[in-house]
Amino acid sequence: MFTLHAHSNYSLLEGMIPVEELVTFAKKSGSQFVALTDTNAMYGLIQFYKIAKENNIKPLPGAWIDDPKNKNLNAIFIAKNNEGYSQLCKFITTRKLKENFAITDLFVQPIHNLFVLTSSIDLLKQIKIDLALRQNLFLELTITKKSKKRTRELYEFSKVNNLKIVAVHPAYFIKPDDFLLHKVVTAIKLNSTLENLTSEMTIDEEYHLKTHDELIKEWRSLPEAVWNAERIAQSCNVDLDIGRYKFPVFPLPPEESAFSFLWKIAFNGLQERYKPITDAAVKRLQYELEVIDEMGFCDYFLIVWDIIREAKSRGMMHIGRGSAANSLVSYCLGFTEVDPLKYNLYFERFLNRGRLSPPDVDLDFSWKERDEIIKYVYEKYGYDKVAMISTTVTFRARSAFREVAKVFGISEGEISKYSKFIPWTSAKNLINIAEKFPETRSLNFKNEPWKTIIEIASKLSGFPRHLSIHPSGIVITQNPITNYVALEYAKNKGLGLIITQPDMYPIEDLGLIKIDLLSQRSLGVLKETMNRINTNSPADELKSKIFKI
Repeated sequence: MFTLHAHSNYSLLEGMIPVEELVTFAKKSGSQFVALTDTNAMYGLIQFYKIAKENNIKPLPGAWIDDPKNKNLNAIFIAKNNEGYSQLCKFITTRKLKENFAITDLFVQPIHNLFVLTSSIDLLKQIKIDLALRQNLFLELTITKKSKKRTRELYEFSKVNNLKIVAVHPAYFIKPDDFLLHKVVTAIKLNSTLENLTSEMTIDEEYHLKTHDELIKEWRSLPEAVWNAERIAQSCNVDLDIGRYKFPVFPLPPEESAFSFLWKIAFNGLQERYKPITDAAVKRLQYELEVIDEMGFCDYFLIVWDIIREAKSRGMMHIGRGSAANSLVSYCLGFTEVDPLKYNLYFERFLNRGRLSPPDVDLDFSWKERDEIIKYVYEKYGYDKVAMISTTVTFRARSAFREVAKVFGISEGEISKYSKFIPWTSAKNLINIAEKFPETRSLNFKNEPWKTIIEIASKLSGFPRHLSIHPSGIVITQNPITNYVALEYAKNKGLGLIITQPDMYPIEDLGLIKIDLLSQRSLGVLKETMNRINTNSPADELKSKIFKI
């Protein structure tokens, strides 16, 4: 199968294909490769890559990038290797973050590690096609009932300009019956109704997944285009090294290793915490440090320690919680305030040699001071190596119902009359909602248009609506973060917050390290209370009692 232009349902109201079903379809049709090319995005690429590899399907990471001022200027970029993947991440980040972005900007630098597929003659006329680009450039051709005339024009253009052609079958949804769902999603994206949706606003109804045999039959008159598609697939070899941790590096003093420096500050903390120091405490600390070093987590502990040290120097209220309290190293480094020896807490619950994931230290800060400590992390480790992690906001029952009903032209008042009875549940429950939830039994969803609205809304279960910011996750990398993932502004661009396109789970799959810096309102209230006591109470004895609590 040479579907070199498939859109996943991660592409935020653009494509309709879950990556699991894309890979399953490719496997059943006997395909050995498939490309994922979401629009101006790489939201689903890591999940797609991981699932494809597990099913012995060769994943081709790519993206379809357009010009925001002229959508007719566009191209598909497919990574040939790891360098191409990193360049693709940078291209998408530039498209999302750069003011006055123009797609021609991407062609100023040499493109050695990406294949470029385009049907935009206007774009080809505006860029310089040097030798390096010509080797990787293909004129993409599609074959549908509506595109035959355009395909002939492009074919003639390729001959006149000595450009290679490639067979591309865009796929936005799984099967022909999903075309209505695609139209509904397009209308939601455009804030339109189905009645006002024109043919120019939607893609071709033939842009569903097709088997290898179907595509070979359609392209029998242009075998050269098919051969080039195979050639592209065979030339692509991207290894994202899923599961291997990519730890950031803590800046060390001269002549120190991460382990030696961690050992030093941990024993300094031991001397402060235990007076006198017992043999049991020394033995426990040595054991924990050996495990941490053996698992390669020294830099992680040093970075968390550095954040805590900076917070203390600024007088910030903070506290560590979770299983980190089971660690003596955490206690000695100031992450937590619970003595694990006194309360007989087991270190193995926090970290052990059989654990596959990195340690997870949750740090709480006052809601008034969290932004300040996050800014410190950016400045310490570099704005090009730090980003907030995104979270994907998906359609639930009520939101899916409301959006689909609006597309069908139902008034806001009528929608509210029904939606207020719909519980906060998964959208997939809409299809049998009257049987599952007693409060909805009086709603008549068996008549049109409600019946169709419910059927379509239920299919939006789990589909992304937009990206938001993870409540606490921040990722730090050793190299520029765009070597690994693409970035974009959070939903409220005015705040200037930049987030990763993949959310927490793909970030972890990729092996990037997440640190949780949480906002805790109660710590702010506590600090304000203590400040008022210091200001208003003349009794030193009262102050000392308060601070001992």
